[in-house]
Amino acid sequence: MYKVVIGLEVHCELKTNTKNFSRAKNEYTNIPNVNVATVDLGLPGILPVVNQEAVKKALKTAMALNCTNPDEVLFDRKNYYYPDLPKGYQITQVTKPMGINGSLKIVMNDYEKDILIHQLHLEEDTASLDHYSNYSLIDYNRSGIPLIEIVTEPCISNSEEAVKFLETLRNIFIYCGVSEADSKKGQMRCDVNISLMEENAKEFGTKVEMKNINSFSNVKEAIEYEIKRQTKVLESGNKVIQETRRFDDDTKQTYAMREKVDAVDYKYFIEPNMPPVKLTKEYLDEIRKEIPKLPYERYKTYIDEYQLSSYDANVLVKDKEIADYFEAIIANGINPKEACNWVTTVILGSLNKLEVSLEELFVTADMLSGIIKLIEQNKLSVGNAKKILYRSMDEKISPLTIIEKEHLSQIDDDEVLRKFVNEALDEHQDVVNQFKEGKDYVANYFVGQVMKKTKGQASPVKTLEIINEEIRKR
Repeated sequence: MYKVVIGLEVHCELKTNTKNFSRAKNEYTNIPNVNVATVDLGLPGILPVVNQEAVKKALKTAMALNCTNPDEVLFDRKNYYYPDLPKGYQITQVTKPMGINGSLKIVMNDYEKDILIHQLHLEEDTASLDHYSNYSLIDYNRSGIPLIEIVTEPCISNSEEAVKFLETLRNIFIYCGVSEADSKKGQMRCDVNISLMEENAKEFGTKVEMKNINSFSNVKEAIEYEIKRQTKVLESGNKVIQETRRFDDDTKQTYAMREKVDAVDYKYFIEPNMPPVKLTKEYLDEIRKEIPKLPYERYKTYIDEYQLSSYDANVLVKDKEIADYFEAIIANGINPKEACNWVTTVILGSLNKLEVSLEELFVTADMLSGIIKLIEQNKLSVGNAKKILYRSMDEKISPLTIIEKEHLSQIDDDEVLRKFVNEALDEHQDVVNQFKEGKDYVANYFVGQVMKKTKGQASPVKTLEIINEEIRKR
């Protein structure tokens, strides 16, 4: 049996108007080479100017990951040649990253774990290569987009923890508003480093790197395949080769790309075209104040203060929009458990069925709060409330407007209900006789009959009271 050791290198493009060191637009497009400036092409005489918004968002992310920030913004040159790197070097950070020695807590089914962050640095993305049968084309749209790289310590033990870390990290990006982190657009990519070691060994096994995996499901499958592959190699008496491998989406297997014997000497040196900029305590404090209540903090609040289950709390914090929607309902005075029930059933169910985002959904948190209050006041039944909400979404009409126009509020007038109760009793004398014989549970049958007559508008509690009164008179 072998112990699995995993470390991740996560790349995430930041959401800014322009690129990291040029004025070219930072936006996703399928049209190649339209968002390009001279800096991105590495033309002679170019001078980069750092994007202040990118720096701010990198620092904010580092803070959210409990990292220690530097005392100044400092960039380095990483020298290497590759077709997607027009300058022949990449502007990145080695000397003073935006954050070091951080951590991110993940919540698994039956335990919690701190994933240690080695560092977070800000750099420029490379161009992208489109490979064809006998040639490749370069698209410079991606070249120079601000990119943060987050490097974990080798402290992840299995594929489930790796995926949970990536999901939690993506939530941090979205909660902080630094990136959309859409893997389909290549905005979030991951390199996986994995090794196997004997349970009692003191040194890590030989590390294998898997490059540029662009979906969480692929990360899981790549790790699980590589564990099986390396286990088979070791059990056959052979040694795992230190190499870089790629994961194939179709075969769900990894394939060797190149061997890695020693670390590449990139001949780093401090970027001479951009002088260091001091970071004041005041500036860092301003950024820190902008960090919202993050997923884990909300998760603990939902469990400890609102008494929600771990499952429900996880469902709510998984999407910031949903968590905000839920909290807006609570702010209107609704019981948290009731709010959670409506959000996780009716709202999430409708989003899936209609295939829309919460922003596109017609029913707002205030509208849903108003409906829940009517139920609490016994002015609307749960069944009718759901029907009204679905109609509201479909017809784009306020739920309260539907209730007022069609007189759908719950009937709780004693005399009106008594009329319907007596009608039901008259129509079903045989059931009345069963009640007199001691089968008092049949009173619920009459509740159903009254509900039919009132199209679900009768107050069930008050209806049952009147049934018991009237049936005893007979």
